[in-house]
Amino acid sequence: MHIDRHSRPRFSRLVVAALIACSATAVWADDVAANDEVCSSKPGVRALKNYPDVYNFYYENDLFSGTDNNYTSGAKFSWISANLEDYIHDPCLPKWVRQLNRISEMIQPGVFDSRNMVVSIGQEMYTPTDKTRRDLITDDRPYAGWLYLGLAYNARNDTDMEVTEIDIGMVGPASLARQSQNFIHRIRGIDRFQGWDNQLNNELGIQFVKERKTKIFNWASSGWPKVDAISHYGFALGNVNTYLNGGLEIRFGSFLPNDFGTAPIRPASDSNAPLPANASRRMADGGVHFFASVDGRAVARNIFLDGNTFSDSHSVSKRYFVGDVAAGVAWQWVGGKITYAQYLRSKEFRGQDKPQSYGSITLSLEY
Repeated sequence: MHIDRHSRPRFSRLVVAALIACSATAVWADDVAANDEVCSSKPGVRALKNYPDVYNFYYENDLFSGTDNNYTSGAKFSWISANLEDYIHDPCLPKWVRQLNRISEMIQPGVFDSRNMVVSIGQEMYTPTDKTRRDLITDDRPYAGWLYLGLAYNARNDTDMEVTEIDIGMVGPASLARQSQNFIHRIRGIDRFQGWDNQLNNELGIQFVKERKTKIFNWASSGWPKVDAISHYGFALGNVNTYLNGGLEIRFGSFLPNDFGTAPIRPASDSNAPLPANASRRMADGGVHFFASVDGRAVARNIFLDGNTFSDSHSVSKRYFVGDVAAGVAWQWVGGKITYAQYLRSKEFRGQDKPQSYGSITLSLEY
């Protein structure tokens, strides 16, 4: 076969290109084989079902205490992701999944064993005591509602959990608090509140919350009871709430969940912690435990008492130091948990007749 000398360079380039292509193909094949081997040896996206999410349903109402005023009702639904730390380096997963944990690490720098994400939607409503008056009741708290979306990251190790959360929502008629309360009162045959025309004005609400929980004591005997103590401290900053807070919870019973306690509807309250390393389920065991807790807050701003930030509205003179005490019981079974707690809150504003009590039910399901 004769090859013209002018075609030799072209022929050489073709040979080189073919060799490069063969080499690249071999390397790609090796990478795919290695990647398949890695994917087969790690959980990967195909085994995501082995790390179930948790869904929390909160409902709070002072009707559990036979009253109907102040913080009169709250409801929240939250979704808690499976561990993000398990997936950040897994090549079987899409990049956007791995990016979630990178975002968490930027928000919460530090050494943690595992992380997860919480998405919540909630509504709260506040009313004065006299439901029959249509005029503005100047010496009692304003009518107010708060409808919000919350995004939070939890990061934990054996003894500590750090929570970073941002809540965005609406205060005022756009919160739909009036409609929600009227609906509940109608189906329960309770008289409606007549003064909702005096509620706070519409205002976009934003609050940033940071809280740290620490297991300061843990005594786990082979029998009953098991006891632990969990402290917490943090802050909130925004036009809805601005405060410093701290508190303690003590739990005892036949079984204590591997989480960081029980809390009412408030920012950073989803204590279904990320799983410890090498664990696949949060609710793999069952049992009953009792708990008692305290929380104190130094309050700089509370829009539900101080009134609107950027427009004139009804307001009252708030108290700068407020506290909650609570007692309750929780029952956990494989795949779920139900909790009931009774809360007593100190007076929040000057002129308030007495402290407030309300009940809180939380249902948690792992799926």
